[in-house]
Amino acid sequence: MLYLPPMVHQTPLRFLLCLLALALPRALGSHEVPARVAIIAFVAPDAAAGKLTLAVRVPLEAMRDLEFPLHADGSLDVAAVTALLPEAARLWVAGYLTVWQDGRALGDARVVSTRVSLPSDRSFETYESARAHLAAPTRAEEMAGLRWQQAMFDLELEYSIASAESSSRSLFAIEPRLAHLGVRTTTVMRLQLPERGERVFTYTGDPGRIELDPGIAHAAGRFVAEGFRHILGGIDHLLFILCLVLPVRRWRPLVAIVTAFTLAHSLTLGAAALGVVPSALWFPPFVEALIALSIVWLAIENVLLSRDRLERRWRMAFGFGLIHGFGFSFALGEQLQFAGRHLVTSLAAFNVGVELGQLLVLTAAVPALVIVRRYVRGSFAHADASVRADAVTIVGSVLVAHVAWHWMTERFATLGEFRGSFSLPALDATFALGAMRAALLAAVAVAVALAMQQILRAVPWLGDGAGTGAARATTDDA
Repeated sequence: MLYLPPMVHQTPLRFLLCLLALALPRALGSHEVPARVAIIAFVAPDAAAGKLTLAVRVPLEAMRDLEFPLHADGSLDVAAVTALLPEAARLWVAGYLTVWQDGRALGDARVVSTRVSLPSDRSFETYESARAHLAAPTRAEEMAGLRWQQAMFDLELEYSIASAESSSRSLFAIEPRLAHLGVRTTTVMRLQLPERGERVFTYTGDPGRIELDPGIAHAAGRFVAEGFRHILGGIDHLLFILCLVLPVRRWRPLVAIVTAFTLAHSLTLGAAALGVVPSALWFPPFVEALIALSIVWLAIENVLLSRDRLERRWRMAFGFGLIHGFGFSFALGEQLQFAGRHLVTSLAAFNVGVELGQLLVLTAAVPALVIVRRYVRGSFAHADASVRADAVTIVGSVLVAHVAWHWMTERFATLGEFRGSFSLPALDATFALGAMRAALLAAVAVAVALAMQQILRAVPWLGDGAGTGAARATTDDA
């Protein structure tokens, strides 16, 4: 006899409904989620009229709950679907937008106009042509044979803002949560500022709250948070820092190491943000491969080299820090568009966020290493002193090297896919300008490294870790 769980006997109707839902999943939804959705939006605050206008274009197929009226040949019935568009605009677009003026959330948007457009329509190239297109009547005869999967959905939303006297100096922000329209959404948002021209934002997914014309405090706060999140989420950067500090037993050389790494990645991060980097497609995967290589290199050094060499690693931290700075810049690149007029401030704030995250990791990692070393010394008291001192460093470095080795092989394999894009550059003015910028960056890096070396020599207690063996043994046991 077939055994059925008690749930089936108690709730047979619910059980049958669940089976039906599993057997017919496609019958419960009108349309599938589009794989890729491109969104174009214009944002235009109008102080004189006391309104903020949004003109938006999305694919019609992203309106998944809309049952599209069709002709017998399967083409879209434009006249019939037009009556359904205002509700679709409220449900799928306006309901996922929040706009602020001077920190105060504005009310719900008013749907001014909606229409279906051909995929070849180019009216959304400018704000003026988009508004004119939305105001013009739809000609059904021009849409003959249009399939609903190809049609575009254009809409105009309007928000009431403060009076003309105060809104001319207002700070506006918007949070567009439109990633639900597709599996992957790419948005181009154009802000229209009469006094300052057009500003373009390009992003994927939901970008969070965007300050359309941010003040210096908003820009700094956003980029400190971005830098903090990036370093905590960048496991390769964290493993590099761990490899740097694993063999170090004293906090004074640790200061030199952290300072060198910070100065180095700040140099290349700033240079990359200002455009002093190759624009070739192979450069980002090349840097990512070198970052993995730097972790493997340090891990091998931790295992094979003597303590005297290992404690003189601020130079290594500086050299590899230049590479990691380029890696930071790739995360910063898309975010700089939200800096507004405060590029330098945002760059510095991002770096501050990176350093705060780095200090947080070191604050947790260094005491943890001290505790583990004490446990090892107590558990293996019979072992040789050098083995007890280096066991944690060796085991930790081998584990890190194992992970980084896989990264390195995968990233160099990815880099190999760009073999066809490698070519000798043309010896023209552009090449000369790039070479001059690279030479300037190299000169600045060398100057900073030499200056740091002189400072370390002038301040003995920050030196390379030299000292008597007895002094080292004392600090190791501390």
